[in-house]
Amino acid sequence: MMTINMLGARPRRAALVGLAAAALVAAGGVVALSSPAAAASLVEVTGFGDNPGGMRMHVYVPDNRPASPATVVAMHGCGGSGPGFYSGSEFASLADRYGFVVIYPSATQQAGFGNCFDTWSAAAKRRGGGSDPVSIASMVNYVQRQYGGDPNRVYATGSSSGGMMTQHMLALYPDLFKAGASFMGVPFNCFANAADYPPGASQCTNGRMDRTPQQWGDAVRQAYPGYSGPRPPIQLWHGTNDTLVPYQLLQESVDQWTNVHGLSLNPTSTDTPQSGWNRRRWTSGGTTLVEAIAVNGAGHSLPMSGMALAAIQFFGLTGGPTTPPTTRPTTPPPTTTPPVTPPPTTTPPPGGATCRVGYTANSWGNGFTASVTVTNTATGAVNGWTVQWTWSGNQQVTNAWNAQVTQSGTQVSARNVSYNASIAPGASATFGFQGTYSGSNPTPTQFTLNGTSCSQ
Repeated sequence: MMTINMLGARPRRAALVGLAAAALVAAGGVVALSSPAAAASLVEVTGFGDNPGGMRMHVYVPDNRPASPATVVAMHGCGGSGPGFYSGSEFASLADRYGFVVIYPSATQQAGFGNCFDTWSAAAKRRGGGSDPVSIASMVNYVQRQYGGDPNRVYATGSSSGGMMTQHMLALYPDLFKAGASFMGVPFNCFANAADYPPGASQCTNGRMDRTPQQWGDAVRQAYPGYSGPRPPIQLWHGTNDTLVPYQLLQESVDQWTNVHGLSLNPTSTDTPQSGWNRRRWTSGGTTLVEAIAVNGAGHSLPMSGMALAAIQFFGLTGGPTTPPTTRPTTPPPTTTPPVTPPPTTTPPPGGATCRVGYTANSWGNGFTASVTVTNTATGAVNGWTVQWTWSGNQQVTNAWNAQVTQSGTQVSARNVSYNASIAPGASATFGFQGTYSGSNPTPTQFTLNGTSCSQ
């Protein structure tokens, strides 16, 4: 049985849609399969097929698209969700413009930060072995059945844990995915097992995983024994100041995928397509098979504005827009460290205890990551927010995502960023951060939202 829940409907004038549809049909077979009066929405789908990973599926289908649209699987980072990546990244607005379908999987595995894509288990490292990769393949097959998705135009992309799964899916399903763009990922089979995944305990993300190109390439070839077909091209992105997933892992991924494609480690070309983007390309027969982009000075904060478009261009999906660009905000995804902007004027929630805060932390050694979810339990919207708390220990925040976090002594303030400033009644905003401590790492006992005490 299939269940669909609507999220994030966006109004659009029927006349504009009708005119666009007519023009597109005349231009070469692009049709509006949705009613002209309907607005594209994010929908949740259950019963999409085999789901050994216990994952959730959301899909965004633009109003105007070809009869056989391309499919892009866009995957969030640890602690995130499909709807969060939908609202916090540029892929849906690009889908409106270029007419492709976007699948937003939600991971439920709890290793590391929580809600991470399984790239560590033995089942996940074998084609058809089970866990999250099989669930994601089922989502792609669902889109092909339900929306006529073109099986020759299926692509994977993702940030952090999603970037890791991007490389994972290209290794396991080279016949399903035609290309991938991995932001802040790691090579396939970098993690030995679940115990090797959490930060601080991982040989992979501690930067101690150094294999030869042949060893990395063999890992991919062993994932699908006997496969002799073409391997999908891959685009690799990493910030030079990334310490959560160390920058040197970009080279390990380059080693793996150049070996898989039978290429030299010497790039065919190097350039700077945009200030701060240092790009290396490996081509064969005029086709770029591996592209590595080092983003100078960036931390664990990708993709930034414009990078999703570069990924879609790498996939070859920007031949011509199907609709004018929408006004969807172009913002970094939930796993990124947002740019510093002046905090907006905040509106306190009316009434007494009108907020609720959930706090979870994952500690190792002298480091930890934490996720904070603040829920507006008032009857009116909160427009601009600041969440504050006081440490009872010596914790120190070192970086954050989805909020601007500052600390003075033991007092911490987390302010919204541009894309999550408003919290509707009953809705929530989630942000996270990384920190250090010594001794114990107790949970804060009190949080406030715009000065109002919150329940926990």
